[in-house]
Amino acid sequence: MSDASSTCHFDITASEFDSLEIAALQKLAANTGHAFVTGAGGFLGKAICLRLLKAGIKVTGFARSDYPELSALGVNMIQGDIGELESVKGAMQGCDLVFHVASKAGVWGSKESYYRPNVDGAANIVAACHANDIHYLVYTSTPSVTFAGVDEAGIDESAPYAERYLNYYGESKAIAEQQTLFANGAKLRTVALRPHLIWGPEDPHLVPRVIERAKAGKLKLVGKQDKLVDTIFVDNAAYGHILAALELTQTQPRCAGKAYYLSNDEPITMADMLNRILSAAKLPSVSKRVPAGIAYVAGCVLEGLYGLLGKQQEPIMTRFVARQLSTSHYFDISAAKADFDYQAIVTIDEGMKRLSSWLQEQK
Repeated sequence: MSDASSTCHFDITASEFDSLEIAALQKLAANTGHAFVTGAGGFLGKAICLRLLKAGIKVTGFARSDYPELSALGVNMIQGDIGELESVKGAMQGCDLVFHVASKAGVWGSKESYYRPNVDGAANIVAACHANDIHYLVYTSTPSVTFAGVDEAGIDESAPYAERYLNYYGESKAIAEQQTLFANGAKLRTVALRPHLIWGPEDPHLVPRVIERAKAGKLKLVGKQDKLVDTIFVDNAAYGHILAALELTQTQPRCAGKAYYLSNDEPITMADMLNRILSAAKLPSVSKRVPAGIAYVAGCVLEGLYGLLGKQQEPIMTRFVARQLSTSHYFDISAAKADFDYQAIVTIDEGMKRLSSWLQEQK
């Protein structure tokens, strides 16, 4: 372990972060000195980098593109392909903790386009940890690893991996999660986290998609019933990663070799969540509905058509999206609470206020 606590300058203030997060970061800074973050320029990756920097921990970020704003903040940014082992090994030299956040997300694409970054990428991270004698690895997974197209109402980590996936994203992430957890041992401690629907200011995925489709008149609710879903504000997702990393550095880590769901612990209907995002953007609420069966059939037809035509862009509806929008997705996060003391530090109400303020600033 590093003696970073004796040399780091910890300048987080209560106005920037919750006191619980400050305490966790201070403890982590005492146990590690140099963190490696894949997908550093992404939504969650950036949030993790900023917290590590504030704690005085040196950060090396790894991404496909250049992010000068992160370099300006003090992140040692390295451009590279996570599918190339030697590139990953070289970038990770000198690090003692890894946050593997990068992956190809989305709901549409070829098997190869998902397997290279997600499956091969995760294998390369594990191999590079061993090559560089790195002992701690926090892997960002997804609840999609257990999603088989049916309701997930309050399930916990005992739920099995899906036997059949509706896209290559869930399939590739399930393989990557399993190989990462399998790598856990005396020389490398690993943990997998499954945050669901990350959102907040600077969100490049959920929030802009909802707003764009609403403005185009293409946003509709799927199914007759409003099903409950879990979401997670980006600060809570980053906090969960910090806590899991801190636990991994303990003498007898409770979370090593395990997977955990993470959420705001506030199940909300999909209709309510979408309309609260629209309200934050000062847009009218959505109430129009499409039957779940029709949405699924449309997804099948569009996937087949796009496949035949060789189209790369995502169809407006897929089987996965149809099932995601018409089924329950909320989770029992008791294990995360028990094993690394996780709790949401920003409520949905507070998060929506922050999102609203940020959206207004963009105008």
